[in-house]
Amino acid sequence: MPYLFDPMSLLYVKSLHIIFVVTWFAGLFYIVRLFIYQTEALGKQEPERSILTTQFKIMARRLWFGITWPSAILTLIFGTWMLILMPGYLQQGFMHLKLTFVFFLYLYHFFCQRIYRQLQNGEAKWTSNQLRIWNEVATIFLVAIVFLIVLKNSLDMVWALVGLVLFTAVLMLAIRIYKSFRQKEH
Repeated sequence: MPYLFDPMSLLYVKSLHIIFVVTWFAGLFYIVRLFIYQTEALGKQEPERSILTTQFKIMARRLWFGITWPSAILTLIFGTWMLILMPGYLQQGFMHLKLTFVFFLYLYHFFCQRIYRQLQNGEAKWTSNQLRIWNEVATIFLVAIVFLIVLKNSLDMVWALVGLVLFTAVLMLAIRIYKSFRQKEH
């Protein structure tokens, strides 16, 4: 693929894109864990409830606006910049599929924003078990996007998607097993 700019600039932009993808996913993984803790704290008796919910709200706000949102924005900026530097990527099928997954990842992010707002207002509309399942959705996106960007060809993508479906099934099974262990403990 022809470069529109100095090849070294692409490597710097790609490095920054990867760094912010990593920090964005770290934020997405941890924010939903905080949602789980906040939801469980809302079910506690006072004064434990107030102490925990106050602390989790602070932690969630710092994570969400200090790491997760900035990383999502910078991921988009550097990803777009890479496509400007390498427009040939937009002619390849793997990139269309990757960008589709990325689009759904941003929808996931916006839905997490909604859950964040609800919990900041003391409203728990999801159970902690539902949030545990929701937490794994980001993992599925991560696996799909990484395999697509690394493999790049159609046959490998088909196998990767089959693997993704199997991976998702294993995750759901693991969640059920974990839930049954938690129920036995209580």
